[in-house]
Amino acid sequence: MGRQAFQHPDVEAVFAGYRENLRVPLARLRQLIFEVAEQTDGVGELEETLKWGQVSYLTPVTKSGTTIRIDQRGKSQYALFVNCKSSLIDDWRQRYPALEYEGNRSIVFNAGEELPREILSHCIAMALTYHLRKKS
Repeated sequence: MGRQAFQHPDVEAVFAGYRENLRVPLARLRQLIFEVAEQTDGVGELEETLKWGQVSYLTPVTKSGTTIRIDQRGKSQYALFVNCKSSLIDDWRQRYPALEYEGNRSIVFNAGEELPREILSHCIAMALTYHLRKKS
């Protein structure tokens, strides 16, 4: 899959404003979110927008998932955020204790390290299907 075009100029502007050392890792994380959404049953169309000034991903048609947000954290870290009232971070901590978490709201990554794509793909799929799984 090629690079996903930005859906809104304001989202593109946020990406352009990221620190140079974080722009590429955040773009990779963004691309992974789109890839997982496309490959995960029940997710449907993914909307990319801004919430609280952070790039955010919603499932407006199916309402299958909780909002995922991504953003830089300081000078050399970035994070994937989910609703702090969801059980996702607790679930991920149990399954993937080696990841770095911040409270009950995010997974934190260091700019110079490779993304754990397989693990992160599972986490993203869980977030994008969170409401589907809660119903069953």
